[in-house]
Amino acid sequence: MPIKLFALILSILGLIASLLFVGIVPSLVAFGLCIYLIMGERSISVVRPLAISFAGIVLPIVMYLNTYGFSFPKGTEGLGFISHIIVTNYSNLGIDMSFIEPAPAKEPALAEGTGGAVAVESPENAADAEDEIVYFSSEQEKADKEAARQEFDEDSIFESLDSIDPDQKLKGGVVSIAPSDDDMPSYGGMPLGTLIVAHYFREDDHNCNPVLVLKNETGAACRYECAFTARDADGNEIATSDKTVEVVSAGSLFVFEGRFDKRELGGENPDSYEFFISKRDPYEKDMADQVSVYTRVNGNSAILTAENKSDTRVKVDAYVLFFDGQELVDCMWMIPQNVDEVCLEPGSMASIRGDAYYRFDRVETYYTAYEAVVY
Repeated sequence: MPIKLFALILSILGLIASLLFVGIVPSLVAFGLCIYLIMGERSISVVRPLAISFAGIVLPIVMYLNTYGFSFPKGTEGLGFISHIIVTNYSNLGIDMSFIEPAPAKEPALAEGTGGAVAVESPENAADAEDEIVYFSSEQEKADKEAARQEFDEDSIFESLDSIDPDQKLKGGVVSIAPSDDDMPSYGGMPLGTLIVAHYFREDDHNCNPVLVLKNETGAACRYECAFTARDADGNEIATSDKTVEVVSAGSLFVFEGRFDKRELGGENPDSYEFFISKRDPYEKDMADQVSVYTRVNGNSAILTAENKSDTRVKVDAYVLFFDGQELVDCMWMIPQNVDEVCLEPGSMASIRGDAYYRFDRVETYYTAYEAVVY
């Protein structure tokens, strides 16, 4: 067999194998052979296998970088090293790779969202897991909050949500007060038909974040906007954070997360914060009933997968809340995507990973979805 024909066949086979990540070795051999040939003959019959073998070398490198970036492999989600790379890359192209992925039954910490929310227990607690959200704290935590409420300065201009009398919790839009990792004084305003399901305040070295879990009980889909304001001990504004949720289905849960940069706060937490929530008719078409969202816990990560069951492009916004017991330790905004426009193509599925920096034993996921407008 002529050596040029052998180089061409080897380069083609290497490129085909590279589509499954395993063709880099034959492509390197073919590339080296073509370099040897081109030193003696510069013709299209030599350049052709040279270009093909080069593509067979580059493709596996791109696939690896698309999966792990510039780092060593980690967290293969129950798959082998090569299978994980294949599933990640082709899923991002909108190709259904469920025939390779592990069966959901082997992942007890997997829950499907309905009504805009998912609750996932840790693997060790999966036997008792239910797809519902825990809203109330233990008796000891309730006693601690009651003590904090009694110590609250009665002359303060701020009304703490924790200071609301239990008999008044069903009035003014407040249905329950969830456990929080901080007794941060807070107050706010909301439109009629919007309920506070839970509120938290968390911090790390760089930011502090008020987190509100709300429910749309207006009877119609709404667009929500929220303005958070951090204040010092004298009530002066020291930082602001504005957030928008494009469309929330009637009866669905959703999340607002404020973000205050500690550089603006002198490295400390504010003395209090306030929030003002408004609503209006949505500009976008609600697509939450055409989307399924799954969350799986894997080690210190939460892997969120969204499936677009409609015949149009859909944008999915999801928040994953990480808990250690009843304490919120992290909150992540995730946008699963498989195209450059940050949306899901019709009939496609995409996954995104969130790595927690703190110990957690369960997660809660909230999402909204709307039609992605193509300009």
